[in-house]
Amino acid sequence: MGDGSQEYTVDEALVSMGFGKFQILVLAYAGMGWVSEAMEMMLLSFVGPAVQSAWGLSARQESLITSVVFAGMLVGAYSWGIVSDNHGRRKGFLITAMITSGAGFLSAFSPNYTSLLILRCLVGVGLGGGPVLSSWFLEFIPAPSRGTWMVVFSAFWTLGTILEASLAWFVMPTLGWRWLLALSALPSSLLLIFYSVAPESPRYLCLKGRTTEAITILEKVARLNGTKLPSGILVSDLTVELSEKSNPSEDTSLISSRTNEDVTPKEMDSNMGGISSLLMLLSPKLFSSTLLLWVVFFGNAFSYYGLVLLTSELNGHSQCVATKVQSVESQDISYKNVFIASFAELPGLIISAATVDRLGRKLSMSGMFFLCCIFLLPLVVHQPEGLTTALLFGARTCITATFTIVYIYAPEIYPTSVRTTGVGVASAMGRIGGMVCPLVAVALVHGCHQTASILLFEVVILLSGICVLFFPFETKGRELSDSVSSSSKPVSGFV
Repeated sequence: MGDGSQEYTVDEALVSMGFGKFQILVLAYAGMGWVSEAMEMMLLSFVGPAVQSAWGLSARQESLITSVVFAGMLVGAYSWGIVSDNHGRRKGFLITAMITSGAGFLSAFSPNYTSLLILRCLVGVGLGGGPVLSSWFLEFIPAPSRGTWMVVFSAFWTLGTILEASLAWFVMPTLGWRWLLALSALPSSLLLIFYSVAPESPRYLCLKGRTTEAITILEKVARLNGTKLPSGILVSDLTVELSEKSNPSEDTSLISSRTNEDVTPKEMDSNMGGISSLLMLLSPKLFSSTLLLWVVFFGNAFSYYGLVLLTSELNGHSQCVATKVQSVESQDISYKNVFIASFAELPGLIISAATVDRLGRKLSMSGMFFLCCIFLLPLVVHQPEGLTTALLFGARTCITATFTIVYIYAPEIYPTSVRTTGVGVASAMGRIGGMVCPLVAVALVHGCHQTASILLFEVVILLSGICVLFFPFETKGRELSDSVSSSSKPVSGFV
């Protein structure tokens, strides 16, 4: 180490130490945030109809309760990505947890419709920080097993949806929607309780030139995992690349920690601020990936949340009869069907785990999008309740798989300097899809336009699948990059 003969990157250190106890603890913490977001999103299926009945709201007002959450997420996804890229991953998810838990609990005491909208919008702002937690966890995983463990991480979302469906089934008929809102805010508060022991991303610290802090965390990883750090000096990919460019004719030499700390912050200065980060996402080397990713996130969110809402709406209004007797019956059916459909995410996760590191991200995603279209096609006309639930179960399985894989793919195509901003902005595009989908899933079905509603879903899902095929490169097996130029280089052997 003292003779200047060796160097290693964060990726090489993680591969050397492997996936162990440290990553399990990080997984548990990040997973709790994912459970929280899933529960807050799933409760929209139950709160909207309950509040509409209690306060005599119109269908448009009911839809707005869902839409304002996505509007808040649109703001939060972009904002928290910038915060975490410039001030650290920990600060990013600390603020989001505070807003989500606080506004979520207070919304249970909303005295009127307007206050409920404001508080649910604030919950959405907090939920927009979800991509920060996923990117944070991703940066602790060794590259060879990244796909598999990101699928495991996604399982926490499924756990959250099942917990929320179960909670609603027991709480709503007896205690009502206010108790559901209050209890659903509990998981996000756990992030605050254990925040003090959550480590910062060593990759982020290394890129910022804070190599001493990064090494301290990597040493903790090695200690908990029962392994050792590689010998040599820790450097970032960006530092290595700058060194190679400045000395193209010389053999690669050891870069001192002083050089690493001097060069990297200057490079990062150009990334400070939201405008410059967005411009980097739209730079020539990332432009096509960014635009295609936006379309896929929009289609994924539009389809996923639309299917969640359709599970209750199609059975409740499929024959366009709105008698009081049917309304009472359909409420019980909604709990049962949403609970059943929530389990569709389990096979979706299994499919993701089986294909993401074998077939690759692109083929796995596109195949699931096209299969989802096939499941939805019979629903252009009214089907019996059992068949409707089965078809929605299949469609939900497919869309869960695509959602899982796109959250693996998105952080992999961006460099560390704009990773959470890139995923955050893409997620924000998805929130726009989430804002629009209630107008389709609720309004069109309520208006006896089931065929038009399903056909619109078909078009959006098909377009998303086609966009996946046009992604510039496959990321299976790639190491995470620190610079824009290295992030746009495909790995040999992959499309």
